Amino acid sequence: MMNNRLQRFLAAKTYAVAGASNRQHKYGNQVFRALIAAGRETYPLNPAQDEIEGHRAYPSIADLPLVPEAISIITPPEVTRRVIADAIAAGVQHIWMQPGAEDEQASESARAAGINVIDDGSCILVLLARQS
Repeated sequence: MMNNRLQRFLAAKTYAVAGASNRQHKYGNQVFRALIAAGRETYPLNPAQDEIEGHRAYPSIADLPLVPEAISIITPPEVTRRVIADAIAAGVQHIWMQPGAEDEQASESARAAGINVIDDGSCILVLLARQS
């Protein structure tokens, strides 16, 4: 049974993946492809890439053509802090820190801003696989 926070994340209409990558073995690439495959409107965030899997990549949330409702984060914790500060400023509603990306301070700020935060070590790939 899926908990409410996960359901709310997956009910979002638009997504961004921070730490999306062109390297197919990388977690950021797999999460991005899984969201696209699940029919979700998803934008890759990666300041070092122009394009990921044929989709235009964006350096940061502020550069996106819209504010995504949900963001999946696959970055080292020090980058996660910056992504979450951007997400709070932009008005993102749901944040899912994938295992290894978690930062307690960032989680606390996001929760204080009223954001639905998932940082319990659960993996979006497992969930999307179950849904398809």
